[in-house]
Amino acid sequence: MKALLFIETDGEKALGASCELISAVKALDAEGTAIIVGNRALADTVATFGIPVIFIETATDCDTLTEVLSQIVKQQNPDILLLANTSLAKDIAPRIAGRMDLGFVSDVIGMNKTDGKVIYTRPAYGGTILEHIEVDGTAVVIVRNGTFSKPEAGSNAGVTEKKLEIPASVVRAKIVDTVKDICETVNLEEAEVIVSGGRGLGNVENFKLVEELARVLGGEVGATRPAIEDGWICRTHQVGQSGKIVAPKLYIACGLSGATQHTSGMTGAKYIVAINKDEEAPIFEIADISIIGNVNEILPIMIEEMKKVKAK
Repeated sequence: MKALLFIETDGEKALGASCELISAVKALDAEGTAIIVGNRALADTVATFGIPVIFIETATDCDTLTEVLSQIVKQQNPDILLLANTSLAKDIAPRIAGRMDLGFVSDVIGMNKTDGKVIYTRPAYGGTILEHIEVDGTAVVIVRNGTFSKPEAGSNAGVTEKKLEIPASVVRAKIVDTVKDICETVNLEEAEVIVSGGRGLGNVENFKLVEELARVLGGEVGATRPAIEDGWICRTHQVGQSGKIVAPKLYIACGLSGATQHTSGMTGAKYIVAINKDEEAPIFEIADISIIGNVNEILPIMIEEMKKVKAK
């Protein structure tokens, strides 16, 4: 079985979610090759994870990347093209699948090989069920962050530079300038600790307790859609169906009920702590630790106790 992995970068490093794809290939016992565009130094770094790398020196806009990956898929004829669950991947992966008439599976949280065939598992209907999908022919697959572990360094598998002709006609949109809101510096997808708040906190002043606990733990702040709509924090912190899909080591859910619109974005968390005064709250069904009580009374205690632990 042959797999291609698109390793996405931010110009300075390879994204952790993309590097997890290396572990996915090893779990399938497949022959994997990583693809990196635009930064040769990062290609050398990824090769140290024991996977051969194809490096292409070209632009990294969506149109160009779509053409680059389409050409390599045509040349290599892999069984699988794997991408991490990022905004960029969600843009280019369906284009590649549609352009080349390939199978496409998104938000994959599990892959198992049975009788030489790969079965892809993904949540459906807001995460209330899991569906198992088999694809005939080459499949373009987007894998949810945190599904596989980060790879460990191994022997250097080497880098092959490849030159591709990118017709000017394929680039139909060009980024002239970018302006980032200060909120866009938050990186929920890569965070190991996330403290999220919901409407149960009551007001923006109480929501600051969530921010303080996240700061003490060295984590990031998440939020439900109601908290965003009430203006307590900017939209880039939203976790859920219409927000970010996250998979931290620790997820602390504060004053949120556990509606599927939110939990579908955080069920990949390794350990979940939930705080809610309603003992019937759905969030407790998926929590590893359930704390029943007033979140605005419990959070100050947690903050002080965590400070004591950090001070030791």
